[in-house]
Amino acid sequence: MRKLAAELLGTFFLVFAGTGAITINEVSGGTVTHVGIALTFGLVVLALIYALGDVSGAHFNPAVTVGFVLARRFPARQAVSYVVAQCAGALSASFCLRLLFGGHTKLGATLPLNDDAAQSFVLELLLTFFLMFVILSVSIGAKEKGLMAGVAVGAVIALEALFAGPISGASMNPARSLAPAVASGRLEHLWLYLLAPTAGALLAVGGCACVQERGCCFTSPGETCA
Repeated sequence: MRKLAAELLGTFFLVFAGTGAITINEVSGGTVTHVGIALTFGLVVLALIYALGDVSGAHFNPAVTVGFVLARRFPARQAVSYVVAQCAGALSASFCLRLLFGGHTKLGATLPLNDDAAQSFVLELLLTFFLMFVILSVSIGAKEKGLMAGVAVGAVIALEALFAGPISGASMNPARSLAPAVASGRLEHLWLYLLAPTAGALLAVGGCACVQERGCCFTSPGETCA
């Protein structure tokens, strides 16, 4: 239960801070700025990895959990409960933001630029591929550990949000997109943000196995890439 509580709380804080920055930027006339939003996402993930990494592995993302399962670094029997906890945390955060700011904003919902679903699908797939590749490379088993793991993962998220956020929203996380879409009623492109990050994470497992040393993926939980 401690692991599930950590995933729920961690995903709550991730979505509350990240989509909260988007919402506050919208209602305040742009005071947070796009750079500020990207840094918020990266910094909150960095902090949460150090705070909760030793408890649950600091996934906070259904695509990451599924990727770890495919890599045989995380038990499949625990995956459903992790995903449920992550979605519950994300939904709680989005409805909390709705209570605070009303229904006058998108609450950080991810939407393709100019309704170009194909462009955003490919972009989200590639962004999550890169994110999951880095996570697999700096993690031990299904946990991001070590002095620089949080820095590496947080930096990737901030980097990708900086350049791709204006196009696709740079979600890379089905729970992060599900929650504000449900809370704001913007469901028209939700399928994209559920499928593309999951596909990208799964492809990254094969990429990691090709690049890293033998034992990186497709082995028993606990074995490492290096």
